[in-house]
Amino acid sequence: MRIIDIILKKRNGEKLSREEIDYMVREYTLGNIPDYQVSALLMAIYFQKLDDEETAYLTESMMNSGEIVDLRHVEGIKVDKHSTGGVGDKTTIALAPIVAACGVPVAKMSGRGLGHTGGTLDKLESIPGFNVNLTKDEFINQVNEIKVSVIGQTSNLVPADKKLYALRDVTATVDNISLIASSIMSKKLASGADAIVLDVKTGSGAFMQDINDSFELAKEMVQIGTNMNRETVAIISDMDQPLGYAVGNCLEIKEAIDVLLGRGPEDLKELCIVVGAHMILLAKKADDLGQAKAMIEEAISSGKAFSVFKEFVERQGGDITFIDNIELLPKAKEIYALRATKRGYIHKIHANTVGLSAMILGAGREHKDSIIDLSVGIVLNKKCGDFVTEGDVLAYIHSNNSILTEQSATKMITAFKIEQNIPEIRPLIFGTVTKESMG
Repeated sequence: MRIIDIILKKRNGEKLSREEIDYMVREYTLGNIPDYQVSALLMAIYFQKLDDEETAYLTESMMNSGEIVDLRHVEGIKVDKHSTGGVGDKTTIALAPIVAACGVPVAKMSGRGLGHTGGTLDKLESIPGFNVNLTKDEFINQVNEIKVSVIGQTSNLVPADKKLYALRDVTATVDNISLIASSIMSKKLASGADAIVLDVKTGSGAFMQDINDSFELAKEMVQIGTNMNRETVAIISDMDQPLGYAVGNCLEIKEAIDVLLGRGPEDLKELCIVVGAHMILLAKKADDLGQAKAMIEEAISSGKAFSVFKEFVERQGGDITFIDNIELLPKAKEIYALRATKRGYIHKIHANTVGLSAMILGAGREHKDSIIDLSVGIVLNKKCGDFVTEGDVLAYIHSNNSILTEQSATKMITAFKIEQNIPEIRPLIFGTVTKESMG
């Protein structure tokens, strides 16, 4: 078998076999096929597309390129949750202890963020002492005992995806539904969960900005999960403005704690309830979504979800003094009030621009070796649909450097679109994709 023949076949629009895709993934991962030839194949795939079978073959080949996490010793049905990413998305931090309090085992492996803010691991590490590097036995034992643990991904989890994604990133072949779906699902499947709930974001702060593309990606991933005998559900949620109010690692921890205490932003609470209800349903802990949502509301109102969060933090080395009193968490040196320059209704808060404004402050990684400042970020004071007058505070910029504050503010003010007429507000949830809804 030769890679040039595989490139030619896909370039001509023909379907690749399982053996051909296995060969490409295996040999490229081993370093036996050069970047320039796989780049040519990726470009052929970008234009000629992959069908459902080819996408499933690619996902399975990548999944099998490294370690498959064995969660057999974790009791119960393990349900993983994955978000395609966005601005202010701290859902996992609140959601994991909530569904754990409802009896669902959450054995989650997360990554670090490259972009606007840190990933889930970075956010958790803004709690002093929090350790994401548990051994496999510690990880499994903790899930069995308190139902939740979040650790870093093993270095040998889906190595093929790491190589292929890096190549896609520099060859303008990232934006392809099949390649995106296989990248996400290969990692989820290799992580060992029995069922998967996907939060597919759509809007200006999402990877997929068009609603139709978001539904297409959701359907592709649900199809892959179904073909691999994993119960899979995808929820399409809004990311046209930031989720919640806080954008920045430590600031997002505080907001997640607010949700666990029954407070916090309505959109974040609603998303936790919707995603969590599907997780509970897939774990067979409720008979329907209504019952699952009631279980979540009870876990929060009774204080059980917050208690599980505290135990989760303590078990992973975090100092719960900072959880009982969130004002002790790291703070930025200065807080700058960004003010409206005219009156009217907020029609749009461009999420991507908010994210970039936070990254200017040091809240995220521009490069993989960038150092994150866990204390900085942005806290919105207004959301879409709010009426403002000139001089009203739109957002607070938390910064440790006055020059960066000015740069961030200059960027941040462009995120707000203010008009005189009352805007039409986008829904938080656009729909749900299941194997049944796809026929």
